[in-house]
Amino acid sequence: MSAPKTAPKAAPKTAMVLAAGLGTRMKPLTDDRPKALVAVAGRPLIDHMLDRLADAGVETAVVNVHAFASRLEGHLRQRVAAPRIVISDERGELLETGGGLRKARPLLGDDPVLVANIDSVWTENGPSAVDALAQAWDPERMDVCLLLARLDQALGFDGAGDVFIDEDGRLSFRGQAASAPLAYMGVHITKPGLVDDGPEGPFSLATIWRRLAAEGRLFGVVLDGYWMHVGDPQARDAAEARLR
Repeated sequence: MSAPKTAPKAAPKTAMVLAAGLGTRMKPLTDDRPKALVAVAGRPLIDHMLDRLADAGVETAVVNVHAFASRLEGHLRQRVAAPRIVISDERGELLETGGGLRKARPLLGDDPVLVANIDSVWTENGPSAVDALAQAWDPERMDVCLLLARLDQALGFDGAGDVFIDEDGRLSFRGQAASAPLAYMGVHITKPGLVDDGPEGPFSLATIWRRLAAEGRLFGVVLDGYWMHVGDPQARDAAEARLR
């Protein structure tokens, strides 16, 4: 008798969408709008990400706002598709990734959440990348699981790579190595309580990730597809050409 099949794991029902950045590198496209509302292939960046999350089953997206906050809120109010939007207001101070997550903690709850930047667009060769991240998630072994791209399957990323991955999916940072084969795509699953002991005000999640990597608690999943990091106008144009 064959062993029973394990039911697919569902993605977290709640996500945090990091949309508060100033978008300085995206100027002049961000002279009159937040980076989240810069269009790629006719759709704002934030809609690309929200639609990906909705397709994975996310029901509520907490979106932080800062630059051109009222304009972004107005756009989000006009969305009729899932997920439901809740605003985390950072008008008073831009808090970076860790500080933004910490401020939004009362809105996120204690269960694992998806966290997503708004400057990533990608194509997939097979199953959903967000679903693959959910399938890999194992809270007994990991505290964070990152979605990663191969540098030879990416555009708009000008770094030397971020991490190495072992056969179990465990990650180590590049450190003093000249390069690493994988880059963080701006989407991950995390236990939101990891930021509870963070400092007041702005701080980066990368600080926490480096500690977790040393403890063997940082994992990753590699995208089966092509990643476009839309960080400046030239990358936006290149992403549109790729999508066409």
